[in-house]
Amino acid sequence: MPDTADQRPQNPGPHSIPRKLGFIEAESMQISSDMLEKVKKKVAKMLEGRDPAHDFEHIMRVYRNAEFIGKREGAEMEVLLAAALLHDIVVYPKGSSKTAKSADDSADLAEKILQEYGWPKERIDRTCYCIRTHSYSKRLIPATLEGKILQDADRLDALGAIGVARTFSVGGSEKRLFYNPEDPFWLSGRSPEDRQWTLDHFQAKLLKLKDSMHTHTAKAMAQERTAFMEKFIKQLRHEISYE
Repeated sequence: MPDTADQRPQNPGPHSIPRKLGFIEAESMQISSDMLEKVKKKVAKMLEGRDPAHDFEHIMRVYRNAEFIGKREGAEMEVLLAAALLHDIVVYPKGSSKTAKSADDSADLAEKILQEYGWPKERIDRTCYCIRTHSYSKRLIPATLEGKILQDADRLDALGAIGVARTFSVGGSEKRLFYNPEDPFWLSGRSPEDRQWTLDHFQAKLLKLKDSMHTHTAKAMAQERTAFMEKFIKQLRHEISYE
């Protein structure tokens, strides 16, 4: 079961990642819009054929979430947006022995890509740190603002209408039933089993995600999206049981 943010261990972050990078020339410090476009095109090509829950459109939704939150929270936008584009370039199937390595392997590959574009090491390190610590399964609280926002942006894409769509997409790909026909809505007090029934994933994880958001902006967004999901469950209950 997911823990709330204050229960998860704090990740101290590498001391070698300074927020201010000193006397590096300004043109080397900044990712131009052209650079972001190059990364974007590369990632789009890399993710061709990916499952709908983790495809390039997922990347772009997280990117837009991060952009929206970052501008309001005072983030270093270039690091944040590069991390958003590269955060899921390696995703292993659920249930795979490699699943827990997805974030680390994404960060390793992101490092190589950014090196090819001539980014300074300090900025690459900050970007890759965000990617390494964004994973829900790691239960980490990133030490940097950009890392926190990337987590928020990614988790927001599991909520709301798009969260419903993604959840049932994954459930279908793994051949799960929609819900437990004997107790769809956990009225018996049973523990949710989301590897067997897709709807149980709402109770096991999704409805709790709002409590793990870091930024004020994301908390407000998560509340709104969670309210939508609660309405969805209420409507589903009416449709399948006439209650």
